[in-house]
Amino acid sequence: MKAVVITRPGGPEVLKLQEVEHPQIKEDEILIKIAATAINRADTLQRQGEHPPHEGESEYPGLECSGTVEAVGKDVIRWKIGDQVCALIGGGGYAEKVAVPTEQVLPIPLGVSLQDAASFPEVACTVWSTIFMTSKLSSGETFLIHGGSSGIGTFAIQMAKCIGVKVFITAGSEEKLAACKELGADVCINYKTEDFVTRIKEETGGKGVDVILDNIGGPYFQQNLDSLNVDGRLFVIGFMGGTVTQVNLGCLLARRLTVQAAGMRGRSAKNKAQIVREVEKNVWPAIAAGKVKPLVYKYFPLAEAAEAH
Repeated sequence: MKAVVITRPGGPEVLKLQEVEHPQIKEDEILIKIAATAINRADTLQRQGEHPPHEGESEYPGLECSGTVEAVGKDVIRWKIGDQVCALIGGGGYAEKVAVPTEQVLPIPLGVSLQDAASFPEVACTVWSTIFMTSKLSSGETFLIHGGSSGIGTFAIQMAKCIGVKVFITAGSEEKLAACKELGADVCINYKTEDFVTRIKEETGGKGVDVILDNIGGPYFQQNLDSLNVDGRLFVIGFMGGTVTQVNLGCLLARRLTVQAAGMRGRSAKNKAQIVREVEKNVWPAIAAGKVKPLVYKYFPLAEAAEAH
């Protein structure tokens, strides 16, 4: 089969479509003939040599996919050859076929094309596992999303609005702010021209928000803490601004704040299976009802993975 190979750490030009060995499935896995995959920031980091796959996972990039079941292991019960599915994977999405543990596989959401379904598994599992399963964001609360126009951000806006949350976002251009507003964000803040802490305090009567989803890390850490309400929860999923900072911890005690952090790729198979079950139960109905829509910027053939990056 063909797969996109990272020929050496570097820029997009190091991605080459090459002939590789076919994946072999284990007893509890299915083989998916891939229709589509999606680009995540983790793929670009892996390409640069900074985010390698975990032991036992495919060496090729791609953390989610959609396609058709081509073979099933002898212990697989739910899926059969010919089923159309999408999946959360540890790698191997940038290929024609991939072997996936059966418990990380999802049906195609009602009303979504096979191709577009590839845009959901990683983002849905990341947002649901962090903000809803861990931070317990609930109806009537307030929620700040940094990078509101990102894949994570646009999904989080839609999902939070589904359950009756007031959504704040930050983004860096008027075009991005408008896109977030259209998706349902209530308060859109341009971080280049406004201090988000001040704006949040103004909008919440000085209280702050209940939950923050952050991908910046160090530079925003103190500002995030300053933006939280009593019993507020900060969830960090990335460090685009760096990992080191100096912080005054006094507010943690004074306002009973919680700081949490997690990624998706490094989780155990058991944990991923639990998250996938929760996503199918809680998120898939919202997609089927048209309340959460796939947002795809552009489509590329597999041979143009470098162009896509």
